[in-house]
Amino acid sequence: MSQALDTLRHEHDAILSTLKILRCMAERALQGNADAGDIAALLGFLQEFVDKCHHGKEEGLLFPALQRVGLAHQGELVGELIAEHEQGRALVGVLRQASTPVLDAEAFAAAVRTYAELLERHIDKENDVLFPQAEQALRADELEALQQAFADFELQVIGQGRHEELHDLLHRWKAAYLG
Repeated sequence: MSQALDTLRHEHDAILSTLKILRCMAERALQGNADAGDIAALLGFLQEFVDKCHHGKEEGLLFPALQRVGLAHQGELVGELIAEHEQGRALVGVLRQASTPVLDAEAFAAAVRTYAELLERHIDKENDVLFPQAEQALRADELEALQQAFADFELQVIGQGRHEELHDLLHRWKAAYLG
């Protein structure tokens, strides 16, 4: 196991927790108990943490590293994963439209289901197929360099300490929505 890929796996765990929270928010919305502030903040989290930070590391660093070491047969899988990232971005837009200026609980809940199912399948593909192949294909020094590149990327893209702030926010939502 490599630290670089473990970083992405840990982020996947955080994303899966976020999806549980999002589903709970959708259920509350259907019951008429939505917290518009929490929904807006969670959608911001999806854009900042899931897309900008996590998907940015994959698209900007991991996927090109795999191409450099000749994982040509992964081109199709990587293309599929990038397309799923793009679908996720579009679905976050749908979630925003369904939640502002006035919450449309039915549309929001439907978009939550679609988004959560997409990301769950996507994460399974990366964890179970892509990452094990990456660990085989990349040398230890390449994986180490990738981990450093992830840290540098995060610092540039979201800033010092922001990752921890986002995880604190996630922990607060877990307590409020998942008990």
